[in-house]
Amino acid sequence: MNISKDIKPITYLKAKAPDLLKQINETHRPVIITQNGEPRAVLQDPESYENMRNAIGVLKLISQGEQDIKEGKTKSQEEVFASIEKLLKEKTK
Repeated sequence: MNISKDIKPITYLKAKAPDLLKQINETHRPVIITQNGEPRAVLQDPESYENMRNAIGVLKLISQGEQDIKEGKTKSQEEVFASIEKLLKEKTK
């Protein structure tokens, strides 16, 4: 990956928006938009954005799980299954 190819000034975006969008959707690589030489925005195709959001969600759940383990907020497999079976029996009554 050559990130220098994926950094464009805002003037390039203004002049070549359709070409830039085509590139982003074909390569699935984000493009960094600069203004006055400073990074200001990132353009990304919707599929890659959704995948990134899903990955962040999974990482948050893993982090929460690790914190629960550290705090001793866990149950054994037997306890979980017993609780589920109890709930199912109550619903079938």
